[in-house]
Amino acid sequence: MTPASRFPRLALAAASAVVVLAGMTACTGDSAPEDSAEPVPSTSAASPTAAAADVIGDVPEDLLPYYGQEVSWGECEASFAGGFRCATVEVPMDYSDPDGKSIELAVILAESDGSAQGTVLLNPGGPGGSGYDVVAESVDFVTSERLRENFNVLGFDPRGVGRSTPVECLTDAELDESRAEYLDPSTPAGLEASRASAQELADKCAENSGDLLGFVDTVSAARDMDILRAVAGDSKLNYLGFSYGTFLGATYAELFPQNVGRMVLDGGLDPAASNEDITLGQAAGFEKAIRAYVEDCLTSGDCPLSGTPEQAVETIRALIASVEASPMTAKDGRVVTVSTFVSGFIVPLYNDQNWPALTQALEAALKGDPSPMLHLADLSADREADGSYGSNTTVAFSAVNCLDYPMTSDDEQMRLDAKELREASPTIGKYLGYGGITCEAWPAVPVNEPHEIKAPGAADMLVIGTTGDPATPYEWSVALAEQLDSATLVTWEGEGHTAYGRGDQCIADTVDSYFIDGTVPADDTVCS
Repeated sequence: MTPASRFPRLALAAASAVVVLAGMTACTGDSAPEDSAEPVPSTSAASPTAAAADVIGDVPEDLLPYYGQEVSWGECEASFAGGFRCATVEVPMDYSDPDGKSIELAVILAESDGSAQGTVLLNPGGPGGSGYDVVAESVDFVTSERLRENFNVLGFDPRGVGRSTPVECLTDAELDESRAEYLDPSTPAGLEASRASAQELADKCAENSGDLLGFVDTVSAARDMDILRAVAGDSKLNYLGFSYGTFLGATYAELFPQNVGRMVLDGGLDPAASNEDITLGQAAGFEKAIRAYVEDCLTSGDCPLSGTPEQAVETIRALIASVEASPMTAKDGRVVTVSTFVSGFIVPLYNDQNWPALTQALEAALKGDPSPMLHLADLSADREADGSYGSNTTVAFSAVNCLDYPMTSDDEQMRLDAKELREASPTIGKYLGYGGITCEAWPAVPVNEPHEIKAPGAADMLVIGTTGDPATPYEWSVALAEQLDSATLVTWEGEGHTAYGRGDQCIADTVDSYFIDGTVPADDTVCS
């Protein structure tokens, strides 16, 4: 499955998504009265210190040192503009052994422009996305001015990610090689080579990350969020989760329903879906997005594609097939294989505002220059021009998913799944299959099983689904809202991944009124 994250360091028209190859407009629906939800209690301060007992709540005694820790809030790194406070928070590596080894979480606080009601914890998705970077670089884009006047915003790198205690596997040069490698697992030789490559990756991750690989699952990350809630000084967790972040938020609600404050889950992931279900849904979602892009491109008056939409899509398929058969060379001398090419191709499909970047990349590639497509792929992987990587997104994605999902690695079943993927997406489905090979070799076994999450007793939550979302198809948001006992579904009729921060004024007003006033919209509210 492809990562489902909202915000990479993508210097385009608007935010997009972290992607690697893995295997004012109308608003309908009446809002409930503003007093329909109880105010969320908070003792949040601009720079929180040790949590008070009433904020900590009822937690096991051996976790009290973590919940009550005094955090040293200081200046952030010089590359960030002012207005932020940064800190490191300690959490147990293994929650079944809190007295054992601890790990660190990097957090960044964007202080409220006004008098803060509390703190909103933010996760951009992934798994592997950096909430720290998103707050540091894009908080004004991700959240509205109205929200920031009323709440602090706290970004964090989940366990295993980025500035927190990270999963470490490959050198930068090795990661370059891994990203470029294309082995066709549909052939016996390719399948054997894929397994050898997966084993090599697993061995290096085990060597460089050690025991941490067994503890970067979503349940552990959700438990971390309750400690962050206490550190922020809030007796209830206010949360904004995008994409995979909806799964993380729903998991928190399942574990700590009594601590749920106001929670927005934007771009829902179905907790009951298997890894294979998710990959298949994304394949169909991206194929739909490709068609939407092509139709828009053909009417733009400046499109390198021609003919009918069907003919234009066939041109793209032929281009991808040609790169598979004969990799291209970019202007910097790097070889662009089909793995890299498809990774770059997917990125602008996450946001229709970035479609012009895809047009430019396709135009160049059709003329024999893959450099713009390579640039998109590098942005998605956070690769700098000097060959260094600014994050560990690629390996963190695998590390979390291998713990969260039991995956099929049986040869015959993978072949059947691959056939379904090709049927769902004739354009890129071929390159999304056989993902179970990576986790088959992984040194840590799955600790979670997909299941419905109901979270009885949790406060009212919002689930937002976008009808043209390729990475978290709209049906998943519907499923998530139906599963959660106290969720209300809001629909945005739009293209691209997630809604808040890039959707219309209706979406912004709905989310802001929910966070600030406790206003729960009518179920099945539609913004268009």
